[in-house]
Amino acid sequence: MNNKLKPAIIGGVVLGILSVIPFVNWANICCCLWALLGGALAAHLYIKSSPVPVTAGDGAILGAMAGAVGAVIAVVVGIPVSIMMSAVMSGIMASLMESINPSQGEMMRAQIEAGQTVAGAIVNGIILAVLLVIFSTLGGLIGVAIFEKRKGAVPPPPQNFS
Repeated sequence: MNNKLKPAIIGGVVLGILSVIPFVNWANICCCLWALLGGALAAHLYIKSSPVPVTAGDGAILGAMAGAVGAVIAVVVGIPVSIMMSAVMSGIMASLMESINPSQGEMMRAQIEAGQTVAGAIVNGIILAVLLVIFSTLGGLIGVAIFEKRKGAVPPPPQNFS
């Protein structure tokens, strides 16, 4: 299990950090792109270091482990960042709406600010954490399908050091 831990941590840190950086995290709107990438990265790193062919089950485990690491990062770092950035995001959205329809801008700003609460940020963080685990598991499966080229290869014989 230890040889799976390092690739899972690396993949999880990548997906966790990319999922909490403002504006960069919007790529998660596209089928949880960063979660898929983190799971596939964990699988790729494990495949490179594995002497035997990696199975789809191993990829799913690696993806889930990476997703768990990313979920912790998303909750611990993402929720405070989300709370701090809520005012900036509401200003951007309201300015955008004002440029399209000036009469709707102030109403949009009031609605956005009313919907932004600490409890809402926590609920969104928990939902994101669950989605990261699910989609990074899928990313691990996809990573094995893409990067594992040793299908059906015979494993090397065990070494006898006696």
